[in-house]
Amino acid sequence: MSSESDDNGLDKTQSFRILTHGTVISHYKIIKKLGSGGMGVVYKAQDTKLKRIVALKFLTPQILGGEEEKARFVNEAQAAAALDHSNICTVHEIDEADGQTFIAMAYIDGPNLKEKIQAGPLKLDEALDIAIQIACGLQAAHEQGIVHRDIKSANIMLTEKGQAKIMDFGLAKLARGTQLTKTGTTMGTVAYMSPEQTRGKEVDHRTDIWSLGVVLYEMVTGQMPFKGDYEQAVMYSILNENPESLTSFRTDIPNYLEQVVSKALEKNQIRRYQNIQELLQDLKMSPVSSLTSPQQEKSIVVLPFVDISPSKDNEYFSDGLTEEIITDLSKIHTLRVISRTSAMRLKGTEKDVNRIGKELNVRYVLEGSVRKAGNDLRITAQLIDATTDSHLWAERYSGTLEDVFDIQEKVSRSIVDALKLKLSPEEDQRIAQRPIDNVHAYECYLRARQEIFRFTEDALERALQYLQNGLDIVGENALLYAGMGYVYWQYVNSGIEVKEEYLQKAEEYAKKVFELEPESSHGHLLLGLLQLIRGNPQQSVSHLKRALAIDPNDPDALFWLSLVYGYAGKTLVAVPLVESLLRIDPLAPFSHFRTGLLHLMEGRFNLALEPCHKGYQMDPENPACRTVYAWILAYNQRLKEAYSLFDQNVKETPQHFFTRLGLFFKYALQGKKTEALQSVTPELQITGRRDLEYSWIIATCYALLDEKEKSLDWLENAVNRGFINYPFLSEYDLFLENIRGEERFKQLMERVKYEWEHFEV
Repeated sequence: MSSESDDNGLDKTQSFRILTHGTVISHYKIIKKLGSGGMGVVYKAQDTKLKRIVALKFLTPQILGGEEEKARFVNEAQAAAALDHSNICTVHEIDEADGQTFIAMAYIDGPNLKEKIQAGPLKLDEALDIAIQIACGLQAAHEQGIVHRDIKSANIMLTEKGQAKIMDFGLAKLARGTQLTKTGTTMGTVAYMSPEQTRGKEVDHRTDIWSLGVVLYEMVTGQMPFKGDYEQAVMYSILNENPESLTSFRTDIPNYLEQVVSKALEKNQIRRYQNIQELLQDLKMSPVSSLTSPQQEKSIVVLPFVDISPSKDNEYFSDGLTEEIITDLSKIHTLRVISRTSAMRLKGTEKDVNRIGKELNVRYVLEGSVRKAGNDLRITAQLIDATTDSHLWAERYSGTLEDVFDIQEKVSRSIVDALKLKLSPEEDQRIAQRPIDNVHAYECYLRARQEIFRFTEDALERALQYLQNGLDIVGENALLYAGMGYVYWQYVNSGIEVKEEYLQKAEEYAKKVFELEPESSHGHLLLGLLQLIRGNPQQSVSHLKRALAIDPNDPDALFWLSLVYGYAGKTLVAVPLVESLLRIDPLAPFSHFRTGLLHLMEGRFNLALEPCHKGYQMDPENPACRTVYAWILAYNQRLKEAYSLFDQNVKETPQHFFTRLGLFFKYALQGKKTEALQSVTPELQITGRRDLEYSWIIATCYALLDEKEKSLDWLENAVNRGFINYPFLSEYDLFLENIRGEERFKQLMERVKYEWEHFEV
């Protein structure tokens, strides 16, 4: 940076002497001037005592002010100098010579981040790495009670090895305490200011979080989030405008990173990250690195095998074969496999493989058929490259029912060979595993699975009988026991039979699973669901995380863990789980509802509309899908559309739990108190009490009806069961406004805030 000076070597803008090469100040010999700005002038110099190269920053008299301000600065700077962290520029000394105060700091032979960004936006993984380093440096400072107050890309130096170093701790507070002229400020600094800074209010560590959010936005897009032709215009933008979406600048931005930046740039300090540790944790969990090269990813969908048996009554068997091949392939870390739920939605599809590949973003499609006559089997399979419609491999297998396991494994291994996948020893062993080694018991399991997903009382009863038949054939079996436990849990979860004994039976079966298979993903999933329904979200998280550690592609574990995190107020931790869910289960309606509900929990009601509408369109006859979409419409004040969906449920499925819950919500929104209270049946209350989400919805209904004590009763029950999303309950939820002034609500929120802050992810 250049600086204007007169014939006497005085800087006209800074009013202090400019030093030339060879000048000695204290024990520092000036080598050259590096630049100047509102704070002062920086030189490269040699420390003649310790024989090292340093950077000297001489501060302007305007910045230092009087003796009191100077003494306060020295104390601040000395505290900052005590910071010892690899991402903070080391301060060697603060001294005064010839009437000039200077700071001696480590010399970094590299560009600052601002200069690097001028060449264009950074790669996502590089931007993320730099942001993590800055956050680590800020964490060390904040732990010592030191706030930087002027984080900006020009204050971040980069070493040759890519290490980020934060500069100028302590200077921003000094500058804020003086009346700066236009010369003493820069547009750049204003552009990084938090809303509270622009208003001249007292700031804390959250202002550094905001500024880091600006820097991350700048690194990723090459643009500033808040712009203007002059300072007041920039300040207006910071206070009143939302920045353009990251995805409007580039298409490779994952939703997770968008939400991290959005939360860092929340204008309301309460909605922003509350500490740098939270932001750092989310940055470290970002899936950016795995999403930067999607074109290199190998991916496949296994279309449901077609039943061409003479009797046409073996659909359960062809579906089972499809599911088992999906299960085998899902064990391969380097292959993305579309889940069973989404694959089954393509049953009977007339879409060509090219269209399927584009819609699911997969390259390969496996299709086949099953002919079963008595004990005889004939299975055909072919692997197709969806981008070229070329057949990579095809095979026909003949045998008996007893050969089905061998055939299934052969199909899976043929795909591995065709795609040139390298299996680890563990993956190879897992593909060879046979959780049920008797084909007749395996048939029972497949039939039970088919019944479970019908979600009716009769179907669940049939599922139990099939599973018991399987156990009668093979004796104790972990997978069959897990199925039994899942059925009993489903009775309670769906509101069909809300009995304590059913939960106890599910727990007994979970115990049997672990006795046979201590590291069972099915067992941990079952325990996670049971802990959730019993109101123990922290224990639920523990089991669901363990299930995912064993089987990272389990859509059920991804769904439920993201749900628990969402209602615990850890929405950003849930985002990568939902993104993974959408990648492997894109045709499941509730994969999209999960995305929408995360937006809802963050108070972004308008952003919840699109994914929830997409989920609803996938299964518009489902009363649960109708009800959830109607809730989202209501939060967006599109009440007429919401009422229509609630009425449609009443007409088509009057006895369904979601129909009854939706009817209560509709009457509450309309203010029809008598009708609303009459719609609360004993069954609705019993099922509602068991679930944190249902309890919260019922609480909002009572709040809308101005039944404050009942609303608080239900809200407290929701909290007891794990609904501890403090920002949503305390501020965002429109329908709880009637009870926010109640002392009982305030006391409950104190508890919620503590549990939210201390919830372990």
